Amino acid sequence: MQRGVRRYSGRPARGIAGQIAIGAPAAALVLAALAGCAPPAAAQDRPARGEAAASLPAPAPGAAEPSYAALVDLARAAEFTVIAAIADQARVPPERAPGLAPGKVRLYLEAETETLLAGRSAIGASLAFLADRDLDGRGRAPDLEDERFLLFARAVPGRPGEIQLVSPAAMLPASPELVERARSVLRQLAEGPPLPRVTGIREVISIAGNLAGESETQLFLASAGGEPVSLTVLRRPGMAPQWGVSWTEIVDPAARPALPETLAWHGLACFLPPELPDAAFLQQESAARARARADYAFVLADLGPCAR
Repeated sequence: MQRGVRRYSGRPARGIAGQIAIGAPAAALVLAALAGCAPPAAAQDRPARGEAAASLPAPAPGAAEPSYAALVDLARAAEFTVIAAIADQARVPPERAPGLAPGKVRLYLEAETETLLAGRSAIGASLAFLADRDLDGRGRAPDLEDERFLLFARAVPGRPGEIQLVSPAAMLPASPELVERARSVLRQLAEGPPLPRVTGIREVISIAGNLAGESETQLFLASAGGEPVSLTVLRRPGMAPQWGVSWTEIVDPAARPALPETLAWHGLACFLPPELPDAAFLQQESAARARARADYAFVLADLGPCAR
């Protein structure tokens, strides 16, 4: 048998788990949560910050480093972000791993906390959790002992020392480069009030100027809390079109575009619809609508795709 790979029976495993006293109810809770099943009421009553964990995408096959958007999604959903070293592991029998995908193995992992990068609750020096990992070409589980990982997780209510990953993509090798990128995302999330969450396009208007090729298009966005957000696209003869975003009630013609790997970029690139809805137009003229659609396509192209 591989070093460190054992079958998980529901009893405490050797090492730090002996201090946590994992029992059948706790195992069922974490198994259900990881598999996407409905957890007990105690877990359901504990909301996650930001987007729900169930909405977070699984890692793409063969994906290496997560994208900026993926890190933002994980950090927002997590109650804490921690670097931990795996101390012990056990293989969960398939019959006790509901929802396990083909080619995967569910592992019960014990880890030692190294660094808490961000958190809204206290965590201990020892952690226990479940994770689904790829089997190797010979159908064997990976040996993760002594490996360091970046974890995006939340505490399991009423179970000190147990945590729940916010998604299958929430356990990442803690390379120096990835840790620094995660720190940057966490710093951005901690700085100032959160930006309004864009939910769609509310109103659109496009006005032609006095000169040929001159125009201004304003797009007023809908947000989850009703906060004002607007986009402005300016076209001038002989000049490249310019656009900007305003996160206040003032529509600023001098507003700047959202820069890549910023929360403003994430809030637009990841949540704007692919095209303007007909109901949002304040004008019936076909020329104004065509101009607005072209300007909106320009904004989307400049933002680029929201790769997760």
